[in-house]
Amino acid sequence: MTQDPALSRTPDEKTGLRSSLDRQRDVVLWKVEGLDDEQLRRRMTASGTSLLGLVKHLAAVEYGWFCRTFGRETEPLPGDPSVPGATPDDDMRAAPGETAADILAFHRRARESADAVIAELDLDALGTSWNGRTVSLRWVLIHMIEETARHAGHMDILRELIDGSTGDYPRN
Repeated sequence: MTQDPALSRTPDEKTGLRSSLDRQRDVVLWKVEGLDDEQLRRRMTASGTSLLGLVKHLAAVEYGWFCRTFGRETEPLPGDPSVPGATPDDDMRAAPGETAADILAFHRRARESADAVIAELDLDALGTSWNGRTVSLRWVLIHMIEETARHAGHMDILRELIDGSTGDYPRN
């Protein structure tokens, strides 16, 4: 995990945005630590939300917003309408043949690819989002902090329902 208690409280803008995103990413990973496959796949809401599905979704949107928006290659993304047989919810569900390790590795690759884009580009760099809008890297970072924090909150509730664990970092 990248949480650093000595993290500067006065970073430059890009460092601050990246640190905020990393903190939320780390919360997501902590929420799945120590659970077995059944617990990770357990659908906890009427819509079928699971911890593993949320990790898969966050990986897909990181690839989409950071890599596709700025013209970088990605691996095939779940739910991509250009893939035959894909459905819009494919990024929210662990497929029967996917293991937790597969989805966590997908998340790691998406994070590494997104981090490469963040490191390479200035905050004012422009790209074209999936809906055709022009967006800056700054906007994408802010959006992904919001998206990741939103789903980390969902994960907090799911994890509490599974085993009672709460909070945004492991307690000693």
